[in-house]
This record gives sequence, structure tokens and C-alpha cells, in this order.
Amino acid sequence: MKILCLHGFRTSGSFLKKQINKWDSSIFAHFDMDFPDGIYPAGGKSDIEGIFPGPYFEWFQFNKEFTEYTNLEECINYLCEYITSNGPFDGLLGFSQGATLAALLLGYQAQGKILKEHPEMKLYVSISGSKFREPSICEVAYKDPIKVKSVHFIGEKDWLKQPSEELATAFENPLIIRHPQGHTVPRLDEDAVQKLKNWIQEIFLLFQSTSTATSEDDAKLRKTIKNEEESIIV
Repeated sequence: MKILCLHGFRTSGSFLKKQINKWDSSIFAHFDMDFPDGIYPAGGKSDIEGIFPGPYFEWFQFNKEFTEYTNLEECINYLCEYITSNGPFDGLLGFSQGATLAALLLGYQAQGKILKEHPEMKLYVSISGSKFREPSICEVAYKDPIKVKSVHFIGEKDWLKQPSEELATAFENPLIIRHPQGHTVPRLDEDAVQKLKNWIQEIFLLFQSTSTATSEDDAKLRKTIKNEEESIIV
């Protein structure tokens, strides 16, 4: 299974990869993880300067209230093309701006606005994600509960704690994993690791049962076609 991983504001794909790699390696052992860089170079100072080498990137720009966005449509178009060209992808993972953007893509796909020819995503991992606040976006992306299996990491000291809580409500039966840290990809304790492993196992079982059902349907269809062809010959 393949997951597209979207980094946070003014960081990079390689930085998010380094952070996720700190987690128990068995969690995503059976996934192909893709960590692209944002479409735009960072337009200002990065919070990880001096911690991790650049260059740094951002997916789109926004105002202080997070109600107005610049280059968002261009970003969405870019990611749809990326997903189509490099997929299919089974799910999305994101941190902060990346998680917010990933949830938007899932909501738009569910409403038939984008990725109409791409298979429906099966999973979503949100770390410090939030909703967009512009009404015209909300009315589409979060119109109905998003029926993608989701897990939401929410930090007690995260300045986006409440927005992360609100984002989780946009999904059907979300799994919420809380941690005592702030706005970061958290280090996971044993309990969090086990919850995440169980969640992933559920997805694999669901994926296998769906694949089996599809294979059985295909076999029945082939048998029906064969019988019809034999009837025509007779």
C-alpha cells in the first residue's frame, strides 16, 4: 500500500521523513511512503532553521486568521497531477499544513470535485491538522462525514489542539491518539504504538476482504461471459 506524506509549513519532505522514521519501524513496514517537497520555496524564516538543513518549502500561503489563501488552487491541481502520475495512493499522511491540505483533498474527492478517476483513499493520518475556515471550502470539503479511516494525533500543548479536535469531527469514526507534547510529530509511547498498529491491522484486513470480494466478483463475471459465449457457439 502506498501513502503520500505532506510536510508542514516551511519545512520539507526529507524533514517529515526523518520525523516519521523515529517511530517504531514496524508501524509502516508494509507501506511505500512518498515524501515530496511543497510546490513553493519558503517565503520566510523556517522554524527548523539550525535544526535541519534546507531548502524549505510551503504548499500555499495564508493570512493570519487562516481565512484567506494564496496559491491554494494551484497547489491542489499540482497534487492531483502528482497523485495521478505517481499513484495510485491508498492514503495520505500529513503534519500541520500538510495534514490540513490532505484532509481537504479527501473531502473534495469524497464530494466528486477532484481525483474522480483515482481510487478512493482508504486511510488518513493527521498530525496537528486543522480545517480550512473559508466558508466556500467548508461547504464542500466537510459537507458530509469523510468516510476514510482516520487517526488524529493531538498534542495537549499544541497551539492547534482545538482546531485538530474540530478536524477529527469531519471524519467518520476517527481514532484520536493524544500526547503531552506540542506542535510536533510526537514520539510515541507503547500505548500509542499499539493503538496505531491495531488501526493499521484493521485497514489491512478491510483491504484484503475488499480485494477478495472483488476477485470473486471478477471470477463470477468471467464465468458468466464464458457460459454466454459457449451458449452462442452451441
